[in-house]
Amino acid sequence: MSPVLAGVLQFLALFVALALAYRPLGDHMAKVYSSEKHLRVEKWIYKGIGADPNAEMRWPAYLRGVLAFSAVSVLFLYLLQRLQGSLPGSLGFKAIDPDQAFNTAASFVANTNWQSYYGEQAMGHVVQTGGLAVQNFVSAAVGIAVAVALVRGFARSRTGELGNFWSDLVRGTVRILIPISVIGALVLVACGAIQNFSGIHGVGQFLGGSQEWNGGAVASQEVIKELGTNGGGYFNANSAHPFENPNGLSNLFEVFLILVIPFALTRTFGRMVGSVRQGYAILATMATIWIGFTALMMWTEFHHGAPAFDIAGGAMEGKETRFGISGSAIFSVATTLTSTGAVNSFHSSNTGFGGGLNLLGMQLGEIAPGGTGSGLYGMLIMAIIAVFIAGLMVGRTPEYLGKKIGTREIKLAACYILVTPALVLGFTAVSMALPTPKDSMLNSGAHGFSEILYAYTSGANNNGSAFAGLSADTNWFNTTIGLAMLLGRFLPMVFVLALAGSLAEQKPIPATAGTLRTEKPLFTGLLVGTIMIITGLTYFPALALGPLAEGLAS
Repeated sequence: MSPVLAGVLQFLALFVALALAYRPLGDHMAKVYSSEKHLRVEKWIYKGIGADPNAEMRWPAYLRGVLAFSAVSVLFLYLLQRLQGSLPGSLGFKAIDPDQAFNTAASFVANTNWQSYYGEQAMGHVVQTGGLAVQNFVSAAVGIAVAVALVRGFARSRTGELGNFWSDLVRGTVRILIPISVIGALVLVACGAIQNFSGIHGVGQFLGGSQEWNGGAVASQEVIKELGTNGGGYFNANSAHPFENPNGLSNLFEVFLILVIPFALTRTFGRMVGSVRQGYAILATMATIWIGFTALMMWTEFHHGAPAFDIAGGAMEGKETRFGISGSAIFSVATTLTSTGAVNSFHSSNTGFGGGLNLLGMQLGEIAPGGTGSGLYGMLIMAIIAVFIAGLMVGRTPEYLGKKIGTREIKLAACYILVTPALVLGFTAVSMALPTPKDSMLNSGAHGFSEILYAYTSGANNNGSAFAGLSADTNWFNTTIGLAMLLGRFLPMVFVLALAGSLAEQKPIPATAGTLRTEKPLFTGLLVGTIMIITGLTYFPALALGPLAEGLAS
């Protein structure tokens, strides 16, 4: 079987698995966030944190809950790392330096999971399991909660109430993420991923030197790392490490975990607004971009542009032979079109155009299908922009799901789409202008520029994957990328929740003959075009200096 055919078959198997999970998971999540009943364990949690799960919140109160919980999480995770040397189960590792502890705390709370350290050489069992893995769950639940609040804004009328943040947070964790993670961890263990709390031990002599490994609760952390579109690996090699991702089957299963909730949330959206066809329109937009990017990535990585490629059968540098080009291409597209920092190959070793596709996938806003929750609310913001553009073209007030898109709504949507590019391009420009940050670049020229552009794109978009080659463990990068992650995560949430509150206060508008049918293929095409045009106009100059210049020169 040719590698190309094998890749197509892998993609088809993944497509079928996602299709089978779409309806039951989407319907289950809709029931979770619409139910008025609380499980006994949830009542215990509410009592422990002193929250009233039945109290409805307007958007400022909902936002305060998001920010307060996240601020406490950052502080807790920072202190846990700073105290690591005094904690049991530290494996003898010292406390994490302040700048790196801040960067890591911001990273995991922001659902970014950018790592400027070697996991197996820095973090003990307590920090890994009690700190990082916990944030993998709750940061994902926060993203879903904000998305559900926006959906309620569309579904409700003449009220500013968006639900209860604490109830949404707990339900998402207890009823969705934990059950799937338990099953997923068993699958990964069956595939060969490790799950233990062993210490550091030698594994033999290699090339005249000794080799040591430490164990860990890897499978359980790996599953929520992918399911919650987090990405932080137990080991520095991340999902290229055989302890995390042993074989081709586990590789495909991990890609499934990355994509299943973001895609299924479109079904949840359709059910909650009372029109599953609206959910299908958003799903079609996400799927069109995902399939297109996957096909382009496979093409550019299989393209024989040099003698070394001819011998290897494609761009095999930086890729694991057990996954091959197809498994690596499918994984890299999934991880950069979602807010997942997991990698099973070095993105820096991709062809120039392949690296550019990874960058562009994040710069779209990671909305195809995007992160857990963040992908859905990002796509709905783009839908609002699309109906606004359509309204301008036909000369009528834009509407979406029976709600007017007026001056306030479009200002909030515009602020949302401007935040991340401002962070990415601003921090990249400053880093290239200063003399010291450039010393961290492994390569010069276009590829070196891409390393820095990728780092801030990954951080501000809450992705977390690394281009490799950039020595990011410096005071400058730890601090500025940490700020980019926090601002890139929580500033957009401010605009999303404010928009949700504004929509919830409106009175529904009945559809007329002039209303744009947003459940039709025409709207899907308009939405795809809007996304590509906005991203292209925003980032094309930067991409031209980096991956495009490198690709055209090779």
